[in-house]
Amino acid sequence: MTQRSLETLAAPRVTMNRPEGTTPKFSLLPQPILTLVLAVFWLFLVNSVDPRQILLGLFYGWLIPLFTRLFIPIRPKIKSWGAIFRFLPVFLWDVLVANVVVALLILNPSRRLRSRWLVIPLASTNPYSISTLACVITLTPGTVSAEFGPGRATLLVHALDSGDPEADVARMKSRYEVPIMEIFG
Repeated sequence: MTQRSLETLAAPRVTMNRPEGTTPKFSLLPQPILTLVLAVFWLFLVNSVDPRQILLGLFYGWLIPLFTRLFIPIRPKIKSWGAIFRFLPVFLWDVLVANVVVALLILNPSRRLRSRWLVIPLASTNPYSISTLACVITLTPGTVSAEFGPGRATLLVHALDSGDPEADVARMKSRYEVPIMEIFG
């Protein structure tokens, strides 16, 4: 066999397209905040604060970012930590209220649901802002992000019950998109 035929039989190399200068550097603790968050999630998952579970949670919290660092080409830059701390209570409150509202809608079968598709025009072009907004909307009961429009200029959202679609879009933009844009800049 010739050298050329050997090259064609060899498995193709998979390379990630990364922006110039963004190759992740090796670090024993690549994302310390994510490590702590994953450890806390582990403790909630096992419902225990046993020292062995704490160590296991820290181990998983260390191991997962270590092995996934190559999949995240650019680490998102947080522009405003204060915006995160202002946004989190609003988001958690909205999740709590939406849970109650959805439960009441389900428990009252005589009420007719007004399901709607909402198109949210996006002001941000930052991929982290757009992805975070889609996740926040999906995590809020009663709404699901379904699809990005052409050029990621819009987000299609399904609302379980929407009496006033324009007001719902305006609420999502003011309560979620604006603070998320402030967080990521």
